[in-house]
Amino acid sequence: MTTANRLRTEGRAEGQVEVLMQLMAEKFGPLPARVVDAMRGANQDQLSVWTGRLLSAKTLDDLGIA
Repeated sequence: MTTANRLRTEGRAEGQVEVLMQLMAEKFGPLPARVVDAMRGANQDQLSVWTGRLLSAKTLDDLGIA
């Protein structure tokens, strides 16, 4: 993977984290620091899992984030 491709991939992941956190905060209120930290350290696969769970989750704990 070239440096440019790696940077694009990282940028997309960071953007996904920001959008997901915004949606979660709208649905559940302010996010605990432990959730923000877990999300910022997550890989793309884990972000996809949490994104898929967001619509059906009734509580923040339903997402399964540390």
